[in-house]
Amino acid sequence: MEPSEIIKQLKTMGNSENVKGMARYGINPNNNYGVSIYQLRPMAKEIGQNHSLALKLWQTGVHDARLLAVFIENPSEVTSKQMDSWANDFDSWDICDQACTSLFDQTNFAWDKIFEWSKRDEEFVKRAAFSLISGLSVHDKKADDKKFEQLIPLIKKNSTDERNYVKKAVNWAIRNIGKRNMSLNKKMIKLSEEILKIDSKTARWIAKDAIRELTSEKIQKKIKNKKQ
Repeated sequence: MEPSEIIKQLKTMGNSENVKGMARYGINPNNNYGVSIYQLRPMAKEIGQNHSLALKLWQTGVHDARLLAVFIENPSEVTSKQMDSWANDFDSWDICDQACTSLFDQTNFAWDKIFEWSKRDEEFVKRAAFSLISGLSVHDKKADDKKFEQLIPLIKKNSTDERNYVKKAVNWAIRNIGKRNMSLNKKMIKLSEEILKIDSKTARWIAKDAIRELTSEKIQKKIKNKKQ
């Protein structure tokens, strides 16, 4: 299937009301046809993994096509250069998060990109670092606790970033690490308590929200029922 055919199909699937609804949730309405994730994923499954097509779809700049590109891309064919290029194009939190938790976290470069992107200033590139952490917390079953513990200084350092999409991703990263097992749960609660003491409204919000969830009866019970 050619990219032009897919774009034509996406246009017919588009919904202007969906675009307006997405915009209310902070999703960039520009070059957006309003095709939902629930429509794109079955479409991606039908197409199958296709590295070349994914690159071409991304180059269109169409929001829906870029999401589809994420879903059909083969993680083993993704290069470090491609990850940087796509991250530079992030213009919406949903593209950022889908790329990081549905694709980039399955590549060999994921852990390195956390450290690289956390030093970048662009809001969505920095968010990508913490979206990657969140994705790896769930999907990297082989990673030991030390891999996540080494992220503590990085998380603490960025807990004062006031930008909405960064602070929410930092909070997300803490919560996801803390749900991995009881040892990391305790470490993330301790980290949150340290962040809570920082003289920053953003840091306090991040910490309070993380502590509230990680200490909740529901999460504690869920972690205890996991195989340690």
